Amino acid sequence: MQHELKQTGPLLDKDGRLSQVGWSRRPLLDCNLEQARFYRLRSLQRFRIKRWDYYAVFTPRRFFSATIADLGYAANVFVYTLDFATGDLHEEGLVVPLGRGVSLPRNSAEGETVYSGGKASLRFTAAAGERRVRVDWPGFHDGRGIYADIRLAAPPEHESMTIVIPIGARRFYYNTKINCLPAAGHIRYGDDVEELQPGNCLGQLDWGRGVWDYSSYWNWASASGFLPDGRTVGLNLGRGFGDLSRATENAVILDGRVHKLGDVAFDYASGNYMRPWRFTDDAGRLDLTFTPFKDRTARTNLGVIFSEVHQMFGRYSGRVVLDNGEALEIRDLIGFAEEHRARW
Repeated sequence: MQHELKQTGPLLDKDGRLSQVGWSRRPLLDCNLEQARFYRLRSLQRFRIKRWDYYAVFTPRRFFSATIADLGYAANVFVYTLDFATGDLHEEGLVVPLGRGVSLPRNSAEGETVYSGGKASLRFTAAAGERRVRVDWPGFHDGRGIYADIRLAAPPEHESMTIVIPIGARRFYYNTKINCLPAAGHIRYGDDVEELQPGNCLGQLDWGRGVWDYSSYWNWASASGFLPDGRTVGLNLGRGFGDLSRATENAVILDGRVHKLGDVAFDYASGNYMRPWRFTDDAGRLDLTFTPFKDRTARTNLGVIFSEVHQMFGRYSGRVVLDNGEALEIRDLIGFAEEHRARW
């Protein structure tokens, strides 16, 4: 069921079909989206290709996230921050017709992701050994403003959870998620300045490229944190779209190494998201309970574009068996789990 890719090459062949399907520990394929073939009129294809870079940072005090996404006919740029102690959550976003001012790189390993507009400026840079996230949004939260300059250590040996899966005959999803990247820098939110130290702050990336069905649904669960012995531990669990017969995105990441899981069940009450969620896998290696403490609900309805996400923040507890047979106990690991429905 879990086919691991080992060979480099193009994502799409000359006919616009996936050249390989499966998962890998790092991005191996060149994201040649110009070869996509799913409409007879090639000029229309760019309006259905989705590209995004989503960065998140867990600090002892807060969750911070910044995203630049190009949906083809519009771009979506948003930033949000959650204070764990007070529950204060604030989010602002921009919908940019035709993606003006947005640029995203071809591949995930290097390049710049940029949005520059009248209200905000976001710049994400990927280079050898480091990723950098910069945000300048003066009007955020009625002029309180939010600014960030964060450096994420990304050594070459640090593994990612990368999948390449088909969606029907011609659509596809190419995704790289990287957990537990040590974070340094600062976040300034109004008069509050938080200095980030890599010993207690971790970042993560969700880099996605592909072509989805117009109506889509998915679940995603993730966390990046520390064990009592100082090791970093991350979770990446997902389901809901595409053909997962050759690969899922489910994994536990311990000290930068991916421990691959198969199918994972999300047991939760849709519509009653504050109830505990349970995650179990098909091989008896994973049994986690997620207890939410905050509901982030984000809804966009622009007619053609519709999105509703319930992203629950909470704590994971339970156990997982690693590839070497070690049983790892997880207690009160802060992360999130979400349900997302979209027409895009």
